[in-house]
Amino acid sequence: MTESDPRALTRADFDAVQPVPTRWSDNDMFGHLNNAVYLELFDSVLNAWMQAETGIDENVAPTLGVVAETSCRYYREVSFPVTVDVGVRANRVGRTSVVFEFGVFLPDDEQIAAHGMWAQVYVARESRRPVPIPDAVRTHLDAVAATRAGSAP
Repeated sequence: MTESDPRALTRADFDAVQPVPTRWSDNDMFGHLNNAVYLELFDSVLNAWMQAETGIDENVAPTLGVVAETSCRYYREVSFPVTVDVGVRANRVGRTSVVFEFGVFLPDDEQIAAHGMWAQVYVARESRRPVPIPDAVRTHLDAVAATRAGSAP
């Protein structure tokens, strides 16, 4: 794994990987997934992972994780119909925010097709002001970081 070149990332570099089928409507007029679809993939995989691991339902939780910044780099063309693997990992964990990274992989291909990043800030539902990362989220992220550190060569 390298910070400078995400093209070196493989599925094994991510804390969780989820298969996601593409849809006919995901393709744009050029015949590949529309740029916005990648952010939808990231959002779905991250929220499914966090809800499964922490039990937090952000529809009713007093604290929300809101996205403050996103980016995506595209390395390989992806088009419907295909089921892609989307990996997610926590890269940097702060007091009120987390930077997540994502990798999109085509079937039977270890080369990353797209790399995403987003910064998520936790805020109080009512005031929308930053608050500390919820304990359940921090516990989960600390556990995956410890597992990743333990498997490092």
